[in-house]
Amino acid sequence: MAAVTLTGTPSLATTRVPDSCKISGLLAGEAIFAGALCYIKSDGLVWLATGASANAAAKVRGMALVAAQVGEAVSLYHGVTVRYGAGLTPGADLFLSTGGLIVDAATTGGSAPIGFVKNATEVCIYQSRY
Repeated sequence: MAAVTLTGTPSLATTRVPDSCKISGLLAGEAIFAGALCYIKSDGLVWLATGASANAAAKVRGMALVAAQVGEAVSLYHGVTVRYGAGLTPGADLFLSTGGLIVDAATTGGSAPIGFVKNATEVCIYQSRY
């Protein structure tokens, strides 16, 4: 299992993001980095998703494209294409690792793909499907 390396700051490659693909009006429960896969905890706050165990924390609700500190506003995007890396393998499935990171193989809680590589620099992200 190899981490998918984030190169620079992620940005939307999708030109028109439908409202249904953006979850806004949320606050960060912990420090969130740009490019983090996140979930919404039962406290209503956004936390880094983790594939370390098969529980609510493994349910990816979207990717944060802007960093946020505790208590700051954060939006999550899903069903979008994001400029994320370099030298990526087109067609490869993407999975949730620990700390909101992306890997190229399934993990305990990240057994279902959360996206795929579109081309050498872009990934498509979607919500967990379980």
